[in-house]
Amino acid sequence: MKTSVKFVYVSITIVLSSTILFSCKKELKSKDLLATNTKIENKKPAQPLSEAFKDYWYAGKAEISSYKLEQARYGELREGNAVLIFVTEPFLPEIQVKADNQSASNIPVLKLNATKNFNTGIYPYAIMQSTFYPVTNNRHALKISSSMQEWCGHVYAQLNNKETFNITSHSYFQGEADENFKLDKTILENELWTQLRINPKSLPTGNIDIIPSFEYTRLKHITIKAYKAEALLTDSSYQLKYKNLNRTLKINFNPTFPYDILSWEETFKSGGNTMTTKASKLKTIKSPYWQKNNNSSEVLRDTLQLH
Repeated sequence: MKTSVKFVYVSITIVLSSTILFSCKKELKSKDLLATNTKIENKKPAQPLSEAFKDYWYAGKAEISSYKLEQARYGELREGNAVLIFVTEPFLPEIQVKADNQSASNIPVLKLNATKNFNTGIYPYAIMQSTFYPVTNNRHALKISSSMQEWCGHVYAQLNNKETFNITSHSYFQGEADENFKLDKTILENELWTQLRINPKSLPTGNIDIIPSFEYTRLKHITIKAYKAEALLTDSSYQLKYKNLNRTLKINFNPTFPYDILSWEETFKSGGNTMTTKASKLKTIKSPYWQKNNNSSEVLRDTLQLH
């Protein structure tokens, strides 16, 4: 057992009787490990959940939004589609996966699965990023994963929020093959999309250190680490200007709850040219999509204008 966990147990014995300690040992271990993993973040107070939030996000359905995509790649714009799927889930803090059963030790998260599909000439790209962000809105994302497939091969990266950010990355490109490393905790671009949906006014502003999205670092083959950026927030948009990457990301959102994302623009160098990727909303539906897996449910793709 880790020294930090032992220390928490010693503290508990001062307050609680040995009978209570042993009867609750398993539950306390889970909570103590969570405290060990999170104390380094200097957590802010948990944000109370409004009734509107509970009614919208805990109705047993996911929010699915489709977007018309113009993706800059290899110096040209490619037409495609993007989808943002937001859904609340119970999350296991120790092994960092979705919980199958209810437990007091679960952490409620708002999960975002963000996908992109587009073609580059004869071959297709498929990109997916998953972010698991606590609805308490008082700490960093618990986990981020990203995968990218195209006919040359595929890449995968994952961040686990432990005592540090633990990152695993696999790629078919030379120099990026199999990597395992740690980073100090800082703002994650991936988490900001979900943080925005909970409370856009809580987004960081000013000069910040931030780890760019895993999609961007893999497409551009740059090191996954923190970079300097300037963050600007208005009533209906959030913008990041990366000083050393010649990159700008702007997210436009509804200023009233549920703060849905209307569009975004990302400007960066592609094929030697400065180009802008754009996505604009087509349709939003609420659906328990995990139950819609029969052929008759394909009509929902028509509703979302996904072809």
